[in-house]
Order: sequence, then structure tokens, then C-alpha cells
Amino acid sequence: MELQFLHMIQGWHQDWLTPIMIFFTTIGEHGIGWILLSIVLAAIPKTRKCGITMMAAMAVTFVLGNVLLKNLIARPRPCAVDTSVKLLIPYPSEYSFPSGHTSNGFSAAVTIFAYYRKAGILAILVAGIIAFSRMYLFVHYPTDILGGILLGTADACLILFCIRKWEGHKTKEKN
Repeated sequence: MELQFLHMIQGWHQDWLTPIMIFFTTIGEHGIGWILLSIVLAAIPKTRKCGITMMAAMAVTFVLGNVLLKNLIARPRPCAVDTSVKLLIPYPSEYSFPSGHTSNGFSAAVTIFAYYRKAGILAILVAGIIAFSRMYLFVHYPTDILGGILLGTADACLILFCIRKWEGHKTKEKN
């Protein structure tokens, strides 16, 4: 059923849309776009806390998603299962579940949303486009994307919770 859905998406390919999807997938590659954004945010005193929190959330997401879950589950990518679809990007070397592009994007975007609602909405939209690009480019199943969204969101919420608990503890120590 998931392959049928991906084949349906393949029918949506357009000459103008494909470069846009490749662009969004590229900025999500290895989380580079999000990492650069977190560095910029961490360098600015006003946004430092958000940038550092993003870094922590993305680090947890990388370890849990890319290091542990991908290798534990070892799900082949759709492009490995159905080789009839011509890939428009290089063949990814890692396993499929969960989507690292998606989990990293959502851990970053949810963190931004926690600090800056309007910018966070834009970040979540960008993370969503990156996630969709992975299905459009036939390298992830819908459940890989869903798993990435859930993992990234949960990791961001966990880190935000821990930071707020730590801040509350620091405040009590001062009093």
C-alpha cells in the first residue's frame, strides 16, 4: 500500500517541481540547513537559548534515529525494493526508517516553535516540505516520514522539558 502511494506521488512529478523538491531535500541533507541555523541562533545573544536547545534536540534525534533505530529496524528503502523508479538524487546509503531528514527537521522546527511561534510555523512548513520531498524522490515510505515526525517532535519536547526543569531547579537554588 505504501508503494502504491509513492507511485501515485511519482505521477505528480513536474519539470518545475522536481528542482524545488531536490533543493529542499538537499538543505535537509545531514541536517546541514538546520545545523547552520542553530549555529547562527546560538551566536546571537537574543536567540542563543533557542539555538543551543536546537543543537541538543538534533543531537538526541541523530543518536536515537540514525544511529539506533535505523540500524535496529534495518528497513530497506523503497528505491531498493522497487528499482523501476529512476532516482533523481544519489542513492542513500542508510536504511529507511525513520527518515533522518524528517526527524532532524521536526526536532529543529518544533524547538523554534517553542521559542518563536511565527518563525516556528515557517520552520514546521519547511520541515514538512523536506519530509514530502523524500517521498517525492522515492527514498522514503510514508511511515518513515511519520516516524521521523514523531521522533523529532518527541525529542524536541523532551529536551525542552529537561531544559525547563533544569531552569526551574536553578531558580529554586537561587532563592
